[in-house]
Order: sequence, then structure tokens, then C-alpha cells
Amino acid sequence: MGIRLRNLNSPEYEARLRRPFAPPTASLKDIHAAVPKHLLRKNPLKATSYIVRDLALTALLFKFASCINPWAESAFGGILDPGWRVWTVKSSLWATYWWIQSLFCNVDTNSKTTQAGHGSLFNSAVLNNIVGFILHTALLIPYFAWRSTHHGHHKATSSIEHDESYVPYTRSDYKLPPKGHAHRFDYAEVFEETPIYTLGKMLTMQGFGWWMYLSRNTMGSKMYPPGTNHFSPNSPLFKPTERNMIIVTNVGLACMVGFLYRLGAGLVAGYYLIPYLLTNHWIVMLTYLQHSDPTIPHYRKHEWTFLRGAAATVDRPLLGWMGRFFLHNVGHDHVAHHFFSSAPFFNGPEITNAIKTVLKDDYNYDSTPSFYALWRSFTQCLFIEEDEDIAFYKNKHGEPLRVVDKGYKGNKPVT
Repeated sequence: MGIRLRNLNSPEYEARLRRPFAPPTASLKDIHAAVPKHLLRKNPLKATSYIVRDLALTALLFKFASCINPWAESAFGGILDPGWRVWTVKSSLWATYWWIQSLFCNVDTNSKTTQAGHGSLFNSAVLNNIVGFILHTALLIPYFAWRSTHHGHHKATSSIEHDESYVPYTRSDYKLPPKGHAHRFDYAEVFEETPIYTLGKMLTMQGFGWWMYLSRNTMGSKMYPPGTNHFSPNSPLFKPTERNMIIVTNVGLACMVGFLYRLGAGLVAGYYLIPYLLTNHWIVMLTYLQHSDPTIPHYRKHEWTFLRGAAATVDRPLLGWMGRFFLHNVGHDHVAHHFFSSAPFFNGPEITNAIKTVLKDDYNYDSTPSFYALWRSFTQCLFIEEDEDIAFYKNKHGEPLRVVDKGYKGNKPVT
């Protein structure tokens, strides 16, 4: 079993494991020079066409779902005999609706609203914010609060001191003995778990991790005190000038909750709640895998630069063609998004190809099956050391899977 699972690692991942790490030597000037400028320009008409397309398909899915029960009651026009056959087809159709609708909801959350927050859909900042606010609020996500911390994440990606999300836990967070004094028993006492228990923890993260981050700042920046959240206008996450928009966000969320309440529990459960929970799963899975990997570094102090942080992300072909169509390349071209966050999402593939010519081996791609990669990161990316300026995750035995090249002397980083 163990050998077969290890063979699921992609060739790209295995190549990174074999290669000691040194920070990228390219410069931002090189990267910007490699990307044609027309790929960075907004195209409001094209952006609008994607929004209209996805909203229309979302509406068609609602219509499709509304027909499932009547179809089943008629035994699908008498084609099927009543009983288990009707139940099986009915269940399959609902599962299909939940799956596809969750992907469209994730498009609204992780693609278009991200683009709206970065101001890359339209030339008008007001229009970008109106679109982002409406789509986010429909999914009970605090748009202006998220936009603020997401910008902070982009400004300090993979900085242990300043990043806003997926900040690694440290040895001291687990109250482990110092590195030179810890034994295998010490790690086993903290990390040894049954596979079922580990799966339960992972499912908890996938189902509720997004709301744990919003409401408790779980795996967020350690700059903030306990109780920090995305809903209080006085939260230290926000500047004083942002507080009125946090109130607007909360009013929007309250209106959406009221609307769902008026719809009734039955409609909300079948049409909204299950796709919503799956959408939260996609959000966490996408973002976690983009920034949590045994082969990808985090930086402290003078070792961090914007370029190094942006390059310390991973592109993955999540869901294959469905990821391209439904998720608008959000998993395939995330490195490009970190270097050019205001570029339109539909230019992501071309920007990625241009960046690869400059970063070369420092471009991180991983074709490992995504659900296995999720399990791998969840069980291997446990903590980092407090005294390392370039830190790699350590596993349950206190061992990193990748190390810094001994030839790297910690020179002043390229900016």
C-alpha cells in the first residue's frame, strides 16, 4: 500500500525532492520583460461575457435541479420501473447538480471575485467592487474583508512574519522539545494518529477550514491577537479607512441570510447548502495546495522578497478540463496570478508559458493527482523551525523532505 501511494507522486514533485533548494536567480525585470503587455490589459467585454455565461449556466442548473423530483415521480416518463432504479437515477442527477453547481460557485468565489478584488475585470474600481460584492455575498463570503486580507497575502506571500494565510505552525506551537533534543518518541506523541482520525481532521479542514479562517484567523498571520476575525469592523486585520466597508459587508451577509431563511429549509438544503459546502471544500483545497507542499519554502527576514514569495507557489491541473472550464484556470495558473494579480484570468495560460521561460526549474508545477496531493500535504506539512530563514515543512518524524543547498550562503536576495 505504501509503495503504491508513493508512486502517485508526479515526476515534477520527485525532481524537486532530489534537487537541493536555492532561491530563484531571475529578477522581476526579467519576468516582466518576458510577458507581452497585451496579456496584462483589461478586457471588460470579454470579462462580462464570462460572467454572463457562468450566471446563465448557474441558472440553467437551478432549473435542471427543479425538474429532478418531478421526473422521478413520473418514473422518468415511465421509462424506468418504480423502485431502486428510479432512486438510483434520481440520486445520480442530484449528485451531478451538486458537483457542477459547486464548481460554478467556486468560479464566482475564487476566480471572478478574486479578479474583481484585484480590479482586473473592468476599468472602473466601483464596478469591480459591485460585481465582487454581489457574487461574494451570494455565497456568504465577506467581500471587502476578504479583499483586504487577500491583498495582504499577495504582498507577502510565503513570508512567515507577514503573510495573511496558510502560515505554517512552528515547533513551539506543538510544544516539541528543541531540535537537537527531540527524539522519535516526542514526535510520535504529538503526531502519531490512526488513518481514520487523520482523515477526520482533513475532512474537518475541508468542510469548515474556510470559516475557521474567516471567524478565528486559523492559519492566518500570527501578528494578530486571539479572537481576530473578518467580521468585526475594529478587527486589527483592517485599516481604519476600511471599517465602513466591513459594516457594508456584514449588512450584505445579513440580507443574504434573511433571503435564505425566507426560502425555507427544504429549498436551501437541496439547492444551496450542499453545493455551498462543496464550494468551501474547493476553496480550501485549491488555496491550501497552492501554498502548502513539502517541496516549497517559506521565508523569514531578509531572505524574503516579492519574487521569492510569488515563486513559492504551485500550479496544479486540478480537475483537468473541468478545472480549465469551470474554475477558469485558478489551479493551473496560480503562479502567474501571484506575479500579475491584476491580469485577466483568461490570459493566465499564456502568462504562465512566458513565466516558465524565465523561472525554468524554479517554476513549480505538480501533476500529482490532486486528492492524493491533498493527503500528502496534510500528513507531511506539519511544522517548521523557528530558527531557519528558509524553512521547509517537517513531517511527523521531524524530518524535512527537502533542504537548502549547502552552497547557498544566504546572499542578499534578488529583488
